[in-house]
Amino acid sequence: MDRIKVARPGRGRPRTPPDRVVADKGCSARKIRAYLRRRGIACTIPERIDQINGRIRRGSARCRLDKAAYRRRNVVERCFSRLKQNRALATRYDKRAAHFKAMVTLACLRLWLP
Repeated sequence: MDRIKVARPGRGRPRTPPDRVVADKGCSARKIRAYLRRRGIACTIPERIDQINGRIRRGSARCRLDKAAYRRRNVVERCFSRLKQNRALATRYDKRAAHFKAMVTLACLRLWLP
């Protein structure tokens, strides 16, 4: 999470913290939520059923989920799905990160060019 950088429009250093993190239930851990809260980053992460039951037992309220922001996450997931149709990306044949990044770039170009 420390390595996430958001490009700043124009000149200057990149802005380090993103405005919002949208993730699935797999990232719904207390440590991740606490880390984001400490850095002042809003999060849209649905709760797992065991976390919901724990909140009910403790008597506290459920977390609210920004459903509009969570729906927009689907666009990114569909893009990953289209990229994974490329066999070299799905199985990660390349051992070096630079080669893998080049392969991702080529796959993106193949998606966007007619």
